[in-house]
Amino acid sequence: MSPTTLPAGPEHGHVTFLGAGPGDPGLLTLRAVEALANADVLVAEHEVLDVVRTHARQGVAEVRTDADPSADAQPGTGTPQLTVVDGTSATAGVPAVRDAAHLVMEAARGGRRVVRAVSGDPGLDAYAAEEMLACAAAGVPFEVVPGIATAVGVPAYAGVPLRDAQGADVRFVDARTASDRCWTEVGASDGTVVVSATLDSVAAAAGELVSAGRKPDTPMTVTIAGTTTRQRTWAATLGTVAQTLKQAKVLPSPDGGRPVIAVVGERSATAQRDQLSWFENKPLFGWKVLVPRTKEQAASLSDQLRSYGAVPHEVPTIAVEPPRTPQQMERAVKGLVTGRYEWIAFTSVNAVKAVREKFEEYGLDARAFAGIKVAAVGEQTAKALIAFGVKPDLVPSGEQSAAGLLEDWPPYDPVFDPIDRVFLPRADIATETLVAGLIELGWEVDDVTAYRTVRASPPPAETREAIKGGGFDAVLFTSSSTVRNLVGIAGKPHNVTVIACIGPATAKTAEEHGLRVDVMAPEPSVHKLAEALADFGMRRRAAAVEAGDPVTRPSERRPGARRRRSTT
Repeated sequence: MSPTTLPAGPEHGHVTFLGAGPGDPGLLTLRAVEALANADVLVAEHEVLDVVRTHARQGVAEVRTDADPSADAQPGTGTPQLTVVDGTSATAGVPAVRDAAHLVMEAARGGRRVVRAVSGDPGLDAYAAEEMLACAAAGVPFEVVPGIATAVGVPAYAGVPLRDAQGADVRFVDARTASDRCWTEVGASDGTVVVSATLDSVAAAAGELVSAGRKPDTPMTVTIAGTTTRQRTWAATLGTVAQTLKQAKVLPSPDGGRPVIAVVGERSATAQRDQLSWFENKPLFGWKVLVPRTKEQAASLSDQLRSYGAVPHEVPTIAVEPPRTPQQMERAVKGLVTGRYEWIAFTSVNAVKAVREKFEEYGLDARAFAGIKVAAVGEQTAKALIAFGVKPDLVPSGEQSAAGLLEDWPPYDPVFDPIDRVFLPRADIATETLVAGLIELGWEVDDVTAYRTVRASPPPAETREAIKGGGFDAVLFTSSSTVRNLVGIAGKPHNVTVIACIGPATAKTAEEHGLRVDVMAPEPSVHKLAEALADFGMRRRAAAVEAGDPVTRPSERRPGARRRRSTT
C-alpha cells in the first residue's frame, strides 16, 4: 500500500471519535472494541495505535498523527504530521500536506469507516473537539465513544483515590495551558488537584500552587507512564517534588515533553499509597519475561504473566515442519475417515494444526470426527480442538501431561469398544510414555509423525544481546529442548536472570548448560510455572520491603543498569 492510499469501504462513510484510555489496552470499552473491529481506517498517534490495533481487523489502514522528526516541518509548531501504514508493517514517516481533520473527513466521504482514536477521552482532547466541529460543519456523520480519562485512570492505577469519605472537591488542571486565574482559584481551595503536566514542568506547577496559597508541605504524587507496566510513582510534597525527582534521577525525554499526572491534596489519600498501590505492587510488576514459544503457543501464558504485571516477550526456539515422508500421515487420516480408529489423541496444539491442515487438503472438516472419541492432553490443546469445531471427550482431570492422560484413559474393553486402535499424531521427538501406557491398557496404537520439530532461526540481534546481557528479568523453560535450543540460537541467559523450569528434567538440562535454577513448577504445567514465578517475585518483593531496600527488578542488578535506568 502506498503512503497515501486508503482502502475502499462501504458506500456511506462514518467517523468514530474513540477514547483509548490512559495506556492499558484492557481499559478499552466494549463499544470501542466493536468500533475497532469494523474500522477501515485508524487515525491516531503511534502510542495510541499500539493500544487499539490489537482489536482492528486485518488490513486496516493506520494513519499516524505524530510529529515526524524527519519531515520538513517547523520544529515546535505542534502541527501533527501524518503517516499512513498498512496495518502490518510500520513504514518510515511520510509527511502529509493535509491535517488530520481533512484526512478523516476525506476518508469518510469515500465511504470508509474511520476511527479517530485519542488518548484518554475524546471530550477532553482539544484536537478531537476541533475535528468533531469540522465533521459537523461538513455534514460528515460521526459518533463519540468515551474512554477513561487519563487524569482519572492514572491516579487509580497509582493507588491515589481522588476523594475521601468527606467528599473533597476535585479540580483538574492542564499545566500546559493553565492561566494565572486558574492557578489562583485552585490554590485558594483545599480540594484535591489533579495536574496534567510534563516532567520538565511539574516542579513549576508545584511552585504555582505554592504561590497561589497552597502550603509547601502539601502531599503530592507524580506518576509517569500511568496504567502501563512502565509506570512509576513518586510521593513528595509541593516543596520537595523537584528534589525528589532529582534524587530519583528521573530525566525528561529529549524534547522535555514526557507527560505525567500529579495529584495534590491533603485529602487525596496520598499518605496511604503504600497500602493502596495495587498495580505497582503486583508480584512481577515491570519484569521482562522471556517466553521461549511462538505467540500462538504462548497466548494464554503471556496473558497470565501480564496479570502479574510482567511484560512477556515471546521468542520461538522450535520451528515446526511437515514430516519428511507424508504417506504415513495420509494413510492415518484416510483410516480415520473410514472407521479404522476408536480414539484419536492430541498431545499438542501443533498436532491439532497438522491434522487440521491435512483435513483441509482433502476437503474435510470437523464432521469427519463423527463417531470417534477425541482426547486432548491439556486445556490449550482442547481449546485448539474447540476452535476447529471438535469438543474433546477426554481431558486429564489432574496433571496435564501424557501421564495425566493415561490416568484417566479407559482400558480397552472388547464388549464396549468395537475397535481397539488409537490414532496418535505427534512430533518426531515425542517420548514413548503415552504409547507404552496405551498398549498396557490393551490398545493398539498407530504412532504417526504428524510434524517435525527443528531449531528455530536466531532472534534479532537486540534480543540476543538482551538475553546474554541481562536485559531479561526471567526466562521460563517449558522443556529440555527449549533450554538447548535457546542457548543454541541466542546464547546463555545472564546470571542475574531468574531461571524458571517446568520440572526436574528441564531443570537438570538447564544446570548442565551452566544455569542456576531459581524456580520450579510444583507440577508440569506452564500455568503452574507462571504461578511459581509470581510467588518467587512476591517473596523477593516482600524481603526487600522488610529489609528497607528499594524494590528492584533482577535486571536492574546487572552492571551499568542503574546508569541506563536514570535516563528513563
